[in-house]
Amino acid sequence: MSSYDQEPLSPVFRIDVSAETESEPRKSKDQVTVDLLRHLVAGQQQQNQLLEQLIQQQAAVQQQRASELQQWKDANPELARACRDAAETLSRVQTQFLDNLTEEIADSEDSLADSEFMLNEFVDRFGPRLAHLNGVLQVLAQLGTGEPAPSN
Repeated sequence: MSSYDQEPLSPVFRIDVSAETESEPRKSKDQVTVDLLRHLVAGQQQQNQLLEQLIQQQAAVQQQRASELQQWKDANPELARACRDAAETLSRVQTQFLDNLTEEIADSEDSLADSEFMLNEFVDRFGPRLAHLNGVLQVLAQLGTGEPAPSN
């Protein structure tokens, strides 16, 4: 016997590792599997409900934005038409710009692939202009789409 067996231990430091007698019958593996599957189905149903709520909320936000945009167009029909005309003009400008950009790429293919400096110069030259042009065109196109609702 070791010296540990003879010393009394406080109940705080005692761990019972003996087999317990079960007060309720042990569940079979099949029942455990069924219970787990039920929990999974319940979790999936909750996720589906949350997704439906999220979709409804997003749809409401989109509908509100569309309504506000239509109200703006109704209040500013001439400006909406001017935005549409400007978007069409800017779209032609963008097409020409993209044509020039692709020609530049074709003409400089080797130097762009071989030189980090040339690639950076190209991106600095065309990147910001293209990004800003796309942003402005998107706003004008959105404001100029559709016709104002007919007034009664």
